[in-house]
Amino acid sequence: MSSSEFVAMLADIPSNPLNNGIRWKSKNPKGKVPGLRQSGEPQKKASKQSCFLGVETRHELVWQDWQLGAEYTKSLSLKNVHGKMQKLSFRPPVSKCFTTLFPQTIVLSPGTSFSLPVTFHPLQKCEYVDSVEFRCKEGTFQVMLRAVVPHHALELPDAVQLPPCAVHHTSSSSFLLRNVSKLRTGFQWAVEPPFELSPVSGDLEPGGECKVSAVFRPEQALVYQAEASCMFGEDGESSTSVLLRGLSKYPHLQIISPDQEDGCGLLEFGSVAIGSSVQKHFEIYNPSAPLSPGQVDASFSLACLRRAAHAESVFQCDVQEGRVGAQSALRVPVCFTPLTVDSASVDYLSLTCPGAVARDLLKLTGTCIGPVVSLSCSVVDFGCVEEGGEAVCVIHVINSSTVLAYYQFDMDPGGHSVFSVDQLSGTVPANSSLTLSLRFRPHYSIAYHKRSACLILHRDPLFLDLIGTCHSEQLKPAILHPRHLRVYRQNLLRGFTRYPPDILSAMLTENKLHLDESGSLLLNEGTSEDVVSLGSPVEEYFHSYCPDGATPGPPEGGEPRPFPSAHVTVRPSRLLFDSDPASQWVSVTNHTKGKVSLLWIPSEDSPFSVTPLTCDLSPLKSTAFRVTYAPKQPNTFHAAQLQCFALYKVLRDHRQTEEHTLCPPWCLTVRVSAHSFQPGNEHFIPHVSLQRPHVTFPALSQVSYQTLLLQNTGDLPLIFRLDSEECPAVCVLPPSGLVPPGSHQILTLRSTPAEDHPPSFPLSLHLNANPTHTQTLRVVSVAEKPHVVLDGDRNLFFTPTAVGSISTRTLRVRNLSRVPVHFRWRVCSSDHKVLSVQPDSGTLLPHESRVQTWSFMPLEEMMYIMKATFTFWPVQTPDCKRSCFSLKVMGSASKGSIEAGVSVLDLGEVLVGDCKSFEVPLLNSGSCATRFSLSVQQRVRVPGVHEDTLEDPVVLEMDTMQGSVPAGCRLLMHSTVRPAHRARYCWTICYQILSASGSEVGEPRSLCQIQAEGVYPTLEVTDARGSGSAEGLSKLQLWGFFSLDQLNAHLRSDPSPSELTYRVPTRHSFSRCPPIFTSVVLDFNFSAAPLGADPSDFLLMFENTGNIPVEWSFLFPEDQQMEMEYWAESGEYTSSELQQMKVQDNRLFSIAPCSGTLHPGQQRAVQFTYRHDITGTYRLPVLLKLSHGREILLNFVGVTVERDRHYLHFPSTRHTFAPVAIGGFHPPTQVYELYNGGSRPLRYHVDTSPLEQLREENFGHPVLRCLNPDGEVQPGHTATLEWLFSPLEAKTYSVDIPVYVHEGDCTLVTFEGCGFDQRETVPFHLHNGHLSVPCTQKVPTPGQVVFLSEERVSFGDIPVCSRSTRVLFLTNVSHTDSVLYSWKVTEKEDKQAVQIQPVSGSLAAGESLLCILTILTSGNPMFYQQDLVCEITSEEALVQYHVDLQQWELEREREQHEFTLTEKDLTQTHQQKRHTRACTANKQKTFTEPRKYKTLPPIRSSSSGAVVSGASSTSTLVERSSQQPPQPPRPALLHLGVTARSHSLLEYQAHFPSHFHKHHIYRSGQPQLSQSASGEGRLSRYVPSFTPGPERDILTYILTSLLRNLLDDPEFHQALRSTASEQVPYFSQLRPATPPPSQPPAPSATHSPRLAEGACSSEPTPAPHPPHRASTAVEGWVGSQACPELNHELRTKVKESILRSPEFSDLLDEILLNTLQNLMMEALLGELVLTARPRIIALPPCSSRKNSLASRRQSGGPVDPDQGKDQWRPLDTSPGPYMPTSALLSNLESQQH
Repeated sequence: MSSSEFVAMLADIPSNPLNNGIRWKSKNPKGKVPGLRQSGEPQKKASKQSCFLGVETRHELVWQDWQLGAEYTKSLSLKNVHGKMQKLSFRPPVSKCFTTLFPQTIVLSPGTSFSLPVTFHPLQKCEYVDSVEFRCKEGTFQVMLRAVVPHHALELPDAVQLPPCAVHHTSSSSFLLRNVSKLRTGFQWAVEPPFELSPVSGDLEPGGECKVSAVFRPEQALVYQAEASCMFGEDGESSTSVLLRGLSKYPHLQIISPDQEDGCGLLEFGSVAIGSSVQKHFEIYNPSAPLSPGQVDASFSLACLRRAAHAESVFQCDVQEGRVGAQSALRVPVCFTPLTVDSASVDYLSLTCPGAVARDLLKLTGTCIGPVVSLSCSVVDFGCVEEGGEAVCVIHVINSSTVLAYYQFDMDPGGHSVFSVDQLSGTVPANSSLTLSLRFRPHYSIAYHKRSACLILHRDPLFLDLIGTCHSEQLKPAILHPRHLRVYRQNLLRGFTRYPPDILSAMLTENKLHLDESGSLLLNEGTSEDVVSLGSPVEEYFHSYCPDGATPGPPEGGEPRPFPSAHVTVRPSRLLFDSDPASQWVSVTNHTKGKVSLLWIPSEDSPFSVTPLTCDLSPLKSTAFRVTYAPKQPNTFHAAQLQCFALYKVLRDHRQTEEHTLCPPWCLTVRVSAHSFQPGNEHFIPHVSLQRPHVTFPALSQVSYQTLLLQNTGDLPLIFRLDSEECPAVCVLPPSGLVPPGSHQILTLRSTPAEDHPPSFPLSLHLNANPTHTQTLRVVSVAEKPHVVLDGDRNLFFTPTAVGSISTRTLRVRNLSRVPVHFRWRVCSSDHKVLSVQPDSGTLLPHESRVQTWSFMPLEEMMYIMKATFTFWPVQTPDCKRSCFSLKVMGSASKGSIEAGVSVLDLGEVLVGDCKSFEVPLLNSGSCATRFSLSVQQRVRVPGVHEDTLEDPVVLEMDTMQGSVPAGCRLLMHSTVRPAHRARYCWTICYQILSASGSEVGEPRSLCQIQAEGVYPTLEVTDARGSGSAEGLSKLQLWGFFSLDQLNAHLRSDPSPSELTYRVPTRHSFSRCPPIFTSVVLDFNFSAAPLGADPSDFLLMFENTGNIPVEWSFLFPEDQQMEMEYWAESGEYTSSELQQMKVQDNRLFSIAPCSGTLHPGQQRAVQFTYRHDITGTYRLPVLLKLSHGREILLNFVGVTVERDRHYLHFPSTRHTFAPVAIGGFHPPTQVYELYNGGSRPLRYHVDTSPLEQLREENFGHPVLRCLNPDGEVQPGHTATLEWLFSPLEAKTYSVDIPVYVHEGDCTLVTFEGCGFDQRETVPFHLHNGHLSVPCTQKVPTPGQVVFLSEERVSFGDIPVCSRSTRVLFLTNVSHTDSVLYSWKVTEKEDKQAVQIQPVSGSLAAGESLLCILTILTSGNPMFYQQDLVCEITSEEALVQYHVDLQQWELEREREQHEFTLTEKDLTQTHQQKRHTRACTANKQKTFTEPRKYKTLPPIRSSSSGAVVSGASSTSTLVERSSQQPPQPPRPALLHLGVTARSHSLLEYQAHFPSHFHKHHIYRSGQPQLSQSASGEGRLSRYVPSFTPGPERDILTYILTSLLRNLLDDPEFHQALRSTASEQVPYFSQLRPATPPPSQPPAPSATHSPRLAEGACSSEPTPAPHPPHRASTAVEGWVGSQACPELNHELRTKVKESILRSPEFSDLLDEILLNTLQNLMMEALLGELVLTARPRIIALPPCSSRKNSLASRRQSGGPVDPDQGKDQWRPLDTSPGPYMPTSALLSNLESQQH
């Protein structure tokens, strides 16, 4: 195949874009879909080369896109990548469709290749698989041949993980579906909800792909997993699937706002100016945690709660829906635009999330503020002005608010008014003022008064009274002053202004009227007039300018009228003119009882004119006036307020008026508007801005007012007109007018809402008299009834409540109307003590809801059914009819109680000064919640004090002493205890039920008990071990050297307050000798050793015996010293500081580890080391510090001795003997030990002269005696001094005794002893066997493999002349090494009282050995204290030592016979060589056996070029011969301490009567050791002991020569052989009946009182000789046979005497002891099972036994009827006097005779 074809074949292999990411695999339960290829991976592998057995080739050949009948050939390349030549043979394909070359051998040199062509010629349309097999020397390999057929195949991932989403939400993902076949493939998806796939079906071209979208839409919070099936191929013949996974959870969104109120968020906008907007934000937070690989987002919708039908929305939120990601927040803006001044707005936003279980609310609140405008004065008095003149005044418009204020004076802008202002309308900025100029131009000589309204947007109008008077030369009316206005208003309210002044003056003259204090007119008593009152300014404004609606008659119902009726009215009050000049009529009516004059104010420049200008009008009459409109230019707008002043005619002459009856004129106004546009002309287009096109009146059926602002934003004037006929329910002032360019007009609307009104009224605003420019205002004037709702269908249920307690419930009250209401709750008086609500009254704003808290406090156990009434009414009409409804309240009461989860809680041990927290579960098993109050009672029991202490402060602290437990719940009360000292604490917690007021009800009841024990950290030394130079010290000595008893006692005691100055190790001193805060000082004596010896290592096992962790530290002086700068050190040191510095600098003492922490029960071995590097005695104070505990000063003492010095080491120079009772005959022997700490043996001497002086002082009685004052001690060993302390008096004896060391020092030791009287309360001193010293080993030494089961054995108190045994085990814990052991007894052989068996032997790996320890007490009472040492030697090390020793001896022998000859200087060295040869011969005689012939030494050549002289040869020989022999392995030592105290028999029976029968007393003599031991003892008794010296050397030389001569003598050998064959002579059977002469006579009773007491003698009495005993028995037997007259009774008495004899008792004890020992040994070896069930042996029946007895009688055998009885009679071993058998027989004979 060509390279192009190969490249094309590779190009056809499809690639998988998913290979860079996750490797997807198709999932098919039957395996791979036929023809399915995944990402083209097999093709890539086919293109790669593989190496088989050093041959590089392809592992398969694949044919694709083949046709039937054609042939396709491919080449298989074989390359040798091996380093040597390869020979390959191959097997051709088996199938006929694949052919290749004829089989042959292929030879491939290194690096060469060979191409093997393979041809494929298909015969049918199917897949073909075959192989070519290659063989080589190393093995075989195959190359696969495959021809594939095209199949439909799709590639898709195994699984698709969709992003997690919330319930009712969606998440989506996509994956690729690829056609990896060569065929066009159609597919069809099938999947179940909540998964959806798109597209569902389709077709894929070969190599094409399609992006499939998967949508996850869960309905529940679950983990979803579904399999989407894809059918593809011809008619869906094949299928595959993909696993869709999705996770859903319930969404939860929170509103995060600045404040909270009533369980929901609160967003307060505060006070906002009218017409302004304020924006604030809140957050919507999604607290769900992100989940890998995506996050759970949640969608939401935000909407306002349902409001009233006509409620205006002042809160705007543009965000109505959205989506919030996990752990993220969305910031939402809310805008507040208030519409009504001095109103509070409330609204609620509801946050709803699809799939969520609850919704969240946000309360929106805000208030609206408006301008606060005032005038500098309410009355402007222009004074008196001459006709034709004018006057000017100034006023200030003040805005004291933060809101921009719009104002407008309702006055004529032209010349139709005598009063004018320079700025009719405008704005007043916030917190500022505006100055206006008022002008007065009168036309008639009259008094003028006009009450002008200043309109304020969103506020009631302000009124300004303008007055002035005009005088002419002919007419001078009375001048009008402000006081006249005050009198006029009072007279107006009283109805006197309808009468002319002349009539009022006449009535005043006639005393029908009189004046009050203010000068106003007042009717006399008995008269009545209509009562009027002044309303609000806006009502006055409408009353003044809408006289059409005035009702002059009295009001209905007798209620006061808001305003008095008008005196003079004009109708119509508004005139409209079209474009053409025209005139209209107005009518003026006089409603007074006097004649009035009407004066119209003309204007020259105005197009409006009135005729006539003046007129008089009679009372209750009317007249008409013509109003003419004559514009002077076309296409203009005109508007004016035509003013007419009406006054009583009599007022024009001041002579006819009086001061008290003066009445100001009335100003009548007619509003006129017109335009001069001709028909067909286009009017101006208005540019107007209407602030509020939608006007809403309050929902109450009362007169309401609203203001609007109409602004002309253009540069042309405009006219407006509002048709009130279209909307008769709404009245507008002004109804028409002109607005100059850039100016504004304030419109005031009045309406009375009613329930039958339509939802809204259309009010047309006509602009510029053109219908096309008309705008419509929507006016809402609908009355509503207050609507308040309660949650819960007006039912309220309380949970069961404890009597005297209180439970609360919340109830939400909501106002659904637009009317603010007051509300009040009323509870029945009978339920007033049980039920209450807060708040019980208040105000609900429109659309506001309040949460009210109801409290239920039952007084007795019962079911309560109560009723409460809710009353509410509108805020604006408090006197209207009120609405109400009732609420049903139910609750049950029961008695409450609580109990603790545990009745007694033991906290264990708590560190004093520390704290321990715990929780007490409180359970409420009742049906109601219970409030409680706790109290604590404390009892403290101090160790050693029998009574409890109650005065200590309570150290139990509880987080809260009061609380509440819901029904059926558990409450954990967190508490803390802080013990103040070491004591046992007990706290009793009591509780009382709390009432609703918090007072306690009933007596305290016990709840539970808390127990704790205050402890300090405890540490104890449980074992001690010495090694190095201290290896020879016993555990008892170590215990004394280190004062461990005192140390443990102090560690168990309480620390002093000074020791707790620093609770933890602290550097607190600048001195090298830090101050000590403890009074406890102990010595740690490291013993003594010679200079250069191994360090004295001591291992102490520290154990935490308490229940709390303990931190310990050993602090050297330098560890307590604070570091100082070099310049701060003085450089002057004391002697103690210098010594400490020397010790610390040389590191003589060391501790490892120095600190640590031990948990309860833990142990830690601490190594103390003293190095013997410097001679002398050294001390170092070391502080043992327990954190929060004891502080003990340890004085380390170490001694290093010079090598040639004799030194006895005394750990202490004071010794106290055990107390001894006075009056006793047998004081015990006590011991005192001397330790040789040097390197040389020494002899000591105890000076007994002070003892003689003590004896003289005590009347010659030896109070204290030393039994062995002289002796010798080997290095590293201990000698024992035996003392007898026998006090005469019950007091303490003390004596100082010098102890001398030969060639050494003398030490003065103080010995003390105490005598006591047994009759006193002092107890008899018993032997404790040093129980404080542990018996078992807890700290192993490094490399130790053999352990003792017990290291100290205490036999306790035992009687004299007895034997006690113990069983010990020696165990080899090594798994590989065998060891040898050997016991060494430190006592002398003649005084040996302790024996252990076996003495020596070997222990295999892992073997245990049973050892029997025996103590034999002598006849004297004494204290036994002995240390047995077991030497452990490794068997392998000992074998190696013997091998090395043998090699050393052979090498030494070889050196003795070898020498070197040289050629040079033979003459000079001849004599020296002869001398060397002679020395060698002498050494041969000394170390080797004499030989008959001597071999010549070998001749060795010297080194090349080296000339060795005779002197050098001699030195070389000396060096070789001086090599040190190998040292034997140093054995490891195991110490076994044995202690006991023996008492005399009388003393033991008196003090230990219950233990006396447990011991066997050897009355025949002192108990003996075993046979081997006794034999050795007897042998050693005749062998003299020699110390090393000349005598020993001479004796050794002589005995050696004699023995060698005997061994070399052949006659001696022959004599030994003949002696063995000789017979025993007859005279050897003869033994003397009396003791031998050498045996001392037995002491008499007079000289031995102890025998009289039944005890053994002080000296050991030898047992009778065994032959003598045998002869005695023979004599007894012969005597019995020789005397036939002795009957059976005599024999019985003899037998009983033998059984009662001490010898037989001793023999029986030994037999039993040996039997038990044998049984223990068999049990150890596994030959005997001690725990096995005993066997039961069934005896034969009695008849059979009788038959057997009869048969024996018939057979003639002797039958003794008493024989069975004698055999089963128990042995009587009671003690009695010793009597020989011959004496017993003689006594019996005498008794018989």
